[in-house]
Amino acid sequence: MPTKTSSRKGRVRDAEKSKRAILEAALAEFSDRGHGAARIDSIAKRSGVSKPMIYSYFGDKDALYTAALREAYVQIRAREQHLDLNGPPERDIRSLVEFTLEHFRTNPWFISMLNTENLRGGSAIRAIEDAADIQTPLINQLRKILKNGAEQGVFRADVDAVDIYITIASLCYFPISNSHTLQVVFDRELNDEWLRNHAQVAADMVIGYLRLGNQAAETTNTKPE
Repeated sequence: MPTKTSSRKGRVRDAEKSKRAILEAALAEFSDRGHGAARIDSIAKRSGVSKPMIYSYFGDKDALYTAALREAYVQIRAREQHLDLNGPPERDIRSLVEFTLEHFRTNPWFISMLNTENLRGGSAIRAIEDAADIQTPLINQLRKILKNGAEQGVFRADVDAVDIYITIASLCYFPISNSHTLQVVFDRELNDEWLRNHAQVAADMVIGYLRLGNQAAETTNTKPE
């Protein structure tokens, strides 16, 4: 006979499973249809969880959208934690660039959610109390990589971790978010092979910038009298 404790644990597991299904369905619905056209009915159908239960767990549509947006950030930051970023600094930067583009490519809902939120003026992201905290592990890791690079004489020492991540995200984001228009106006197929090559080019650009200060210093130091 089940004990009260085991029954309680079972309910908690079921609730967490339902919440996870709702969030995954919400990410799909909001990314496919945007905030305005998304429907709780569709999210209920996608998740297999009833509308009353969705409202019970998350509140209204706006609250569910905010929870889904938070989940989008949680997922990319969690997956970054599986990267091995404790090696040579240049290799670590390359790994991060490659991962970022691959995540954007294979999870188009992430790009769609960011596009939707920016079109809405960032109102939901401001309501996520731990939005900055979610980014902290990545920024701390990036600071460590940059510090190691500077101490080893590989990277310049005046680069801010947040600034360099914005650069990385920008280089990876644009060809994914604008793939349809870019392919038409430039008559260029941005297929998987092109994107893999772009990841290498983007990594080269970031690493080249990080090296720039050291190269300039070396040029100055070796200039003939």
